[in-house]
Amino acid sequence: MAEQSRSPATPATTITDLNEDCIAHCAGHLSLGDVCNMAMTSSALKRLAYSDFIWQRFFREHWHLELPWHSSGNGGGGGARGVYMVRHAALRQFKFVDPFVLDFDAHAKPFDQLLLHKNHLFYSQGSRVEVIDLDGCLKRTTTDFFHSLCYHKARITCMRLFPLNEMTSVFRGDTQGEQNVLVTSSCDHSIRLWWKGSSLRCFRGHNGPVLSLSNKLLGEDGSKVLASGGEDGTVRLWSLGSSGKRGQRALKATFYGHEKPVNLMSVAGHKTSLLVTISRDSKVRVWDTGTATSSAVRTSCCVGMASVPGTPLNMKCHESLLYVAAGSSVAAFDLRTMQKVITAAVHQPKLCSFDAVPSKYLICTGGNGRAMLWDVRRNQESLKPEPIAELDGHCGQVTLLHMDPYKIVTGGPDNAYVNVWEVDTGVQTNSLLCSSTDDAGSGCDAMTVDGCRITTASYYEDLGVLRFRDFNHATNPVTKLENEPSSKFWISMSDDDRDD
Repeated sequence: MAEQSRSPATPATTITDLNEDCIAHCAGHLSLGDVCNMAMTSSALKRLAYSDFIWQRFFREHWHLELPWHSSGNGGGGGARGVYMVRHAALRQFKFVDPFVLDFDAHAKPFDQLLLHKNHLFYSQGSRVEVIDLDGCLKRTTTDFFHSLCYHKARITCMRLFPLNEMTSVFRGDTQGEQNVLVTSSCDHSIRLWWKGSSLRCFRGHNGPVLSLSNKLLGEDGSKVLASGGEDGTVRLWSLGSSGKRGQRALKATFYGHEKPVNLMSVAGHKTSLLVTISRDSKVRVWDTGTATSSAVRTSCCVGMASVPGTPLNMKCHESLLYVAAGSSVAAFDLRTMQKVITAAVHQPKLCSFDAVPSKYLICTGGNGRAMLWDVRRNQESLKPEPIAELDGHCGQVTLLHMDPYKIVTGGPDNAYVNVWEVDTGVQTNSLLCSSTDDAGSGCDAMTVDGCRITTASYYEDLGVLRFRDFNHATNPVTKLENEPSSKFWISMSDDDRDD
């Protein structure tokens, strides 16, 4: 039989065969994340993903503003996308004088903890946690936007927020996965889990005040555990799936080895089962929580040890590196070997605060009267680390320090203002008054930053004040004072001056 002739296969049609206008129209319905993913697929799609048509829509949807047509070709060579990115960065660097501002009254006593996440503001004074529903306050949908959580019997020492979807064993069947569960520790020897204004779990086991909680949950999905450190020198693991209102059978393991109170802990960046703890005597220990099987483990789970000079202040994990701020220096350790890699910063006479953006190799330290910005890469071969910028203009100690990929925010108890700086250069972008007055004694007691938003807390003899600022829809940029030296403040304008 003669072989039947075959017709050549029809070439497959790809997305790049479509008309560019059609692709751009389709991309106009994608989310920002999808457009960014599209730009990474090919040079042709990248050109379409960066088109003015798409980024003018993002500009309009995100900020309810029309991007001026003459600006579309004036974004540093990036067209409308360039203008979008410039505004995106400027908002996160607080480069505006007209944020939305809300003031809340509180008790006239120290603020121990302060958290800002999405539509809720959490703060603790003594044994009470107060929760402010910002969305309800703004929309006036309810008059009851303050909620008090008051089951603790002594001062609250730490507060953490964990995503609800990581705690499915506790909240089975709940579909509100984007919300968070509040976890608090206290000097009353207990840990509490809070959800919708109620205490759902109470964990007890420490023989003294609970001083620290892990910054993340440990372990894999389905078997997450919470770690805590106590005045009793122990590290304890808690199973979040334990039953019972009081958390009976919640204690999964107890680690012994520290001889002093454990006041710092962090989950390693490269392995979610590794927990790093530091005690008050500057001893560092690394624990493999994945091997903990009983409630009386002593030292068998300790897989690494080190020590640092001076009183430990703070620490940060990134991938397999551990940055520890103690005494007057910041040291980096390789968690795989527990060997010291580098002395990243030296801030004499002592450190008062520390934060880092390890992905940019940048760290910042706060001291007396100033903060310093350091580039870890520049100091790798140096025996005497040198800062890349000095952030001057503070009164007293810089005890409050926030750092993210866009900005540094610094403040302290003797400063009526918090100062904002560009993270890459240390150039000052703004100075924000912490309350409605800059009277003496009204320094910043606590601070929390979330993207374009910041909340500061201050207290006087008869009143406590929380000031919430949202820069997301600000439009009036800060201008530099001509008669100020470059190292001093840019325009420092109180919120009452914005209407002039």
